[in-house]
Amino acid sequence: MKQIFFGAQIFDGKSFIADHALITDGPVIVGLVPVADRPRAGIQHDLGGGLLSPGLIDVQINGGGGVLLNETPTVKGISTILEAHRRFGTTHALPTLITDAPALLSETLAAGKMALGFVPGYLGLHIEGPFIDPKRAGAHPPQLIRPLTKADADALIKGKAGVLFVTLAPNSVPPTLIAYLTAAGIVVSLGHSDARDDETFAAIEAGASAITHLYNAMSPLNQRSAGMVGAALADPRVIAGLIADGHHVSPTAIRVALAAKGPDGIALVSDAMPPAAGGPAHFELQGRTASRMGTKLTLPDGTLAGSTLTMLDAVRYLVREIGIDVALALRMATLTPARMLRLDHHYGRLAPGYSSSVVHLGDDLTVKGVWIDGLAYPSTSPR
Repeated sequence: MKQIFFGAQIFDGKSFIADHALITDGPVIVGLVPVADRPRAGIQHDLGGGLLSPGLIDVQINGGGGVLLNETPTVKGISTILEAHRRFGTTHALPTLITDAPALLSETLAAGKMALGFVPGYLGLHIEGPFIDPKRAGAHPPQLIRPLTKADADALIKGKAGVLFVTLAPNSVPPTLIAYLTAAGIVVSLGHSDARDDETFAAIEAGASAITHLYNAMSPLNQRSAGMVGAALADPRVIAGLIADGHHVSPTAIRVALAAKGPDGIALVSDAMPPAAGGPAHFELQGRTASRMGTKLTLPDGTLAGSTLTMLDAVRYLVREIGIDVALALRMATLTPARMLRLDHHYGRLAPGYSSSVVHLGDDLTVKGVWIDGLAYPSTSPR
C-alpha cells in the first residue's frame, strides 16, 4: 500500500527539502515529488508542520525502559529495549553487551540470531568488551576483561547475524586479528584503551573503521603524545561515536571534534542504560548500583555508567546547547551512523530505494510519529 507524507519539511539525510511529498510503498521509499504533484491514491498523511526525517540510528544502546541487555540477553530483552527507544524516534539500533562472562556473550549472540528479522528495527549487536584495556575499563568490570584469541574471533564470526560491531583495544589485540575480523564483515571499533597513536593507526590500517565514544575511556591528546583521541581526530578513515549529554564530553570538546571531523565523521550514540527512555532511576550493573541524578548516571564511586540519553535527546542537546544546525545534528543521528555500519545504501536517507523508516518531529523536536518499514508505531514522547 502506498503512503504519501506531506505538510512537513523533509530532511533527506543531508539537507532540508521544502514543499515536497515523500511516497512509500510498503518497506521502501519510491519517490520524492513536489507536493502539488503527489499521487492522490494511497494513504495520505498531512503532517501539519514540523519535519520528516529518516529514523534515528543508535549504534550503542545498552538498555532502556528498565531493561539492560547484560541482564536480559534474550529476544524479549532486545525487543523491550528497542521498543522503549522507538517512542523517541530511534527506529534502528544495535543493542550493546558490555564486558561480561564468556557464557553470557555466547547467549547474547544466539539471541541476536533469533531476533534478526523478528524484532522491528533490530540491525545486529554491539559487543563492547571484554577485549579491551583494563587501564581504561570505565564502568566495565576489570576482572572480566581478557585478551582476544583466535578462538574468540572465530566464535564472533560464527555468531554474526546482521551487523556485528565489536569494540576492542588496539594495544591489546594484534592487527592480524583485527584484519581477520574485518575480512569476515565485522565492524571493528576502537575504544576503552590506553593505546598510543601509532598503535591506533596500525589498527585502522588493519581495518578498524570506528571509534567508540570519542574522548571517553581512551588515552587523551597532548602535545607530545597524540593518543587514541588524537589518532581518532586526525584519521578520516574512522567515524567516531559521540555521547552528547553534557556529562561525557564538554561543549568545547564537541566543537573540537566537529571542527576536526565534521558531521560525516561524528555519529551520535546514546550509550543508554535502563533509566533511559522511561526507565527507573536506579538499576544493578553487575552487582553495583547505578543511579540517575538529573540526567547523569553514575556508580557509587562517581564513575559514569553509561547515560540516560535517547538519540533525540542528543540531537536536541547539539541544537540547543552547542548551537549546531538541525540538519547537521540530524545527519549525525541518521546518515552518519548508517555509514558507520556500512548500511548507508538502505538506511539514513529519504530517497528512492531506501527503507521507509521515518520519524515525524515537531518544530520543538518532539516525536509526533514513527514508521518502520512503512508500519506505524506508537510514538508519543513525554519529553
